[in-house]
Amino acid sequence: MRLKTAEGSRTPGADIAPSRWPGWLASLWKHRVSYLFIAPFMISFIIFIVIPVVAAIVLSFFTFNAVSAPRFSGWDNYLAIVSQDWIFLQYAIPNTFKFAIIVGPGGYALSFFLAWLINQLPKKIRDYFTLAIYAPSLAGGVAMVVVWVVLFSGDRVGYLNNLLLSFGIIDTPQLWLKDPRWFMNVMIVISLWSSMGVGFLAMLAGLQTVNEEMLEAGAIDGISNRLQEIFYIIIPAIKPQMLFGAIMAVVGTLKAGMIGAMLAQSTGQKITPQYSGHLIINHIDDFAFIRYEIGYAAALSVILLAVMYGASKFSMRIFGSKGDE
Repeated sequence: MRLKTAEGSRTPGADIAPSRWPGWLASLWKHRVSYLFIAPFMISFIIFIVIPVVAAIVLSFFTFNAVSAPRFSGWDNYLAIVSQDWIFLQYAIPNTFKFAIIVGPGGYALSFFLAWLINQLPKKIRDYFTLAIYAPSLAGGVAMVVVWVVLFSGDRVGYLNNLLLSFGIIDTPQLWLKDPRWFMNVMIVISLWSSMGVGFLAMLAGLQTVNEEMLEAGAIDGISNRLQEIFYIIIPAIKPQMLFGAIMAVVGTLKAGMIGAMLAQSTGQKITPQYSGHLIINHIDDFAFIRYEIGYAAALSVILLAVMYGASKFSMRIFGSKGDE
């Protein structure tokens, strides 16, 4: 027969054991149901994010070729990056920052502008325009091979060459995908075209939640045009969505290496012409999957991770509130 306390039907010793545990264990036991619900995400996060990051940091201090046992080398990989890897210093870093500075803020501003324009449309046709703008981010790789290679073809049949020759802007066809002067520009154009991803959808969703009464109150308080409405009402109201879009733009631009590789392969080249489209992520793939220098590739990955972290913190400084930090 169970003894009942004044509080209910619990036995006197039901909570004695947790109360004797250390503070963090007692708190864990108290909120055990909540932790049970977040367990699937937490397990996935640990397996696919935490463990790979820790493994990359550890491997960056080893020499490893994926066959023989890893050999500890200390800071040798990092010293080689900053003192011997001239391709990384001369091409990968400048190209990555040029690509990220143009595509990141440019694609982000374009995402917000298009989301704002679509939000002004009637609800009946809004979804069609949203799908039309979001679709390139889903089929970017396939469309790039099928459409963009034909568009930037280096002969007279290429759409861009044909158009420019027709208007007399150029006299001879340009080798857009083989000329290092144009290759990075082509990458930037394609990336901007396919940059309307989840960040665009998040900003569009945020715009649809802006309270109309706030806009009416702003008009009464002296806001006289749409630009003031955007800066003083809309952007502060959708700061969480703006922050999410900024972080996604940072991560997307810094890891966008497939575009240059696929464009180069479409013209029969193994690498981009004279490393004109060689980004940090391409450098990592080169050492990891072609040269099998896993330790060196891990060190490069750690550097890229540090750059991503710094850019994300900068975005949080701009769009995040004190509560978000």
